[in-house]
Amino acid sequence: MEIKRRTLLKSAGMAAGLVATAGLSALAAEDKKKVALTVAHITDVHIRAGDSAPDRFKNCLKQVINKHKPDFFLNGGDSINDASYDNVLREQVTEQWGIWDDCVKMLEKYEVYSCIGNHDTWWKAPSTTDEMYGKDYAVKRLKIPNRYYSFSKKNWHFIILDGNNSKISLDDEQYAWLQQDLDKLPPNTPTLIMSHYPILGTTQVLVGGGHSDCKKLKDLFYKHRDKVKVCLSGHNHLSDHTVYNEVLYCCNGAMSGYWWGKGDKESAGPGYYLETPPGYAMLKLYEDGTVENEYFPHSF
Repeated sequence: MEIKRRTLLKSAGMAAGLVATAGLSALAAEDKKKVALTVAHITDVHIRAGDSAPDRFKNCLKQVINKHKPDFFLNGGDSINDASYDNVLREQVTEQWGIWDDCVKMLEKYEVYSCIGNHDTWWKAPSTTDEMYGKDYAVKRLKIPNRYYSFSKKNWHFIILDGNNSKISLDDEQYAWLQQDLDKLPPNTPTLIMSHYPILGTTQVLVGGGHSDCKKLKDLFYKHRDKVKVCLSGHNHLSDHTVYNEVLYCCNGAMSGYWWGKGDKESAGPGYYLETPPGYAMLKLYEDGTVENEYFPHSF
């Protein structure tokens, strides 16, 4: 009888343990992080007529939509191949923006939030009063409210910056606005910041092209470390993830890779620039303020 009693108690204990474990598993499932938003980050499309770039770009967008089903798109600038060089004519600028418009028609069901890249602005217009001169025209063609702006979705806040100023930096007016925008947010509001140029990271050590006011911005982000979670950029056509002061800095390559060309002599595959393939990034923004950024090479 004693053996049977011990066996029965042992079995009862095991059963209780299983119930407790099942209960903990249920609680763990309830506590699992929830994705607030799935966001596609494309940058440095450099769209133009040659090298079948329009069709290739459209195929890339199809891949993003069908594979990832994003809630909306962030576009990191250099949308057109170039309007900034001295020899670019009006007809060339108009043609490139026309191709851009045609390509992004397939995104009509999506919101697209863009920032201005250094190649998006035509500085060699006949005069500063020409409607196609400078940033205002790029703002118009990208269908954005201003050269810098912010918006909120779900519990996340988004800030879009314009680093196309002296020495790749924010002008005083914009920096004051950025301070105010962060100050007015409730504590612990998760915030994503996008600039065309990298603010911190490895890529500017390799090829340059980073914010010259990075220390100033880093200090501001540290002040708001309960808010600023991730900073996105492009410009350098390289993929790099750097974490500093718990902020994730992601330079997310380039949709055009090696400017839609075959790749440089050091490349590891078609379209590569240095060691980075052409591609795009997908972000999962969680309700608790955590973030995942994954870079996806696209078929070239």
